[in-house]
Amino acid sequence: MRFQVMMRNSIRAAGMTVLLWGGSVLLAIDGKGEESIASVDIIVGATAQIVSDAPPARGPSEEAAASVQALAINEHGVMYAGSFGHGVFHTMDRGSTWNRVGDGVTDPFILSLAVTKQGTVYAGTFRGGVFRSRDEGKTWQSVNEGLKRLEVKTLLAIDRDLYAGTGDGVYRLREDDDRWVSVTTGLEDILVHALVRAADGTLFAGTSAKGIYRLAPRSAQWVRVRHGLKDHEGMIENFIRVLVIDQDQSILAGTFDGGVFRSMDGGQNWRPISRALPNDSIRGIVFNDQGMVVATGHGIFRT
Repeated sequence: MRFQVMMRNSIRAAGMTVLLWGGSVLLAIDGKGEESIASVDIIVGATAQIVSDAPPARGPSEEAAASVQALAINEHGVMYAGSFGHGVFHTMDRGSTWNRVGDGVTDPFILSLAVTKQGTVYAGTFRGGVFRSRDEGKTWQSVNEGLKRLEVKTLLAIDRDLYAGTGDGVYRLREDDDRWVSVTTGLEDILVHALVRAADGTLFAGTSAKGIYRLAPRSAQWVRVRHGLKDHEGMIENFIRVLVIDQDQSILAGTFDGGVFRSMDGGQNWRPISRALPNDSIRGIVFNDQGMVVATGHGIFRT
């Protein structure tokens, strides 16, 4: 697959606000709140600087902006940003102004965010577990009962369920419950960095050092994916940082240093598709009608 440079360490575009994280992007939001690259109003990542032809947005301090780790947006267009060391911020005007929220979040090191269909916001932290807000971030409560470890790398909201990727596998929380249930059979003591669900209900987990695991619907056992996760030099890639599913239900896996892999058969087989990219950590993957955009530590590339 061919890639071309979209941006490196900075960008200037009229009316566009860009938050960069070592030259990478995590999420793109257009004027309608859709995740895409076409007609981008805001490209947001865990960032070191803000660059725009428009006046700089007011909100998170430079220190907070430089450590944004997670983003989420609700159906009303309220966007949440979780920073590493400065807690949670939100914006109700597409990034023009930001306000710190998070009364009750005792660990300001935010690693992950998720918003359910009901509008409940969850924040996963570095050492404080998970916090929940049902009033758009005004107040938060700890929701950690049942969790074995409190480092929560990723959160995935599906209908009324929330899944958490932790240092001890995956856990599930029902919307109206206060106790997590372990979904870790086959993933015990494995750090999970990424979670995604396919249209048929299959869950995929990207892990540190153990590659990709798959949990079929109505199954209680995670199964490790073992076919095809080799880069162009023949090295097996087991450190998975990003998992996404495109409009054709192909699964894309971004690794820490081996590029991007694609599976077109539900995770049975994988092949590398990023020979043209720098051999660097993949920070984010998004799609639009024209193709795929991949963020790396060396910049942003598109197909």
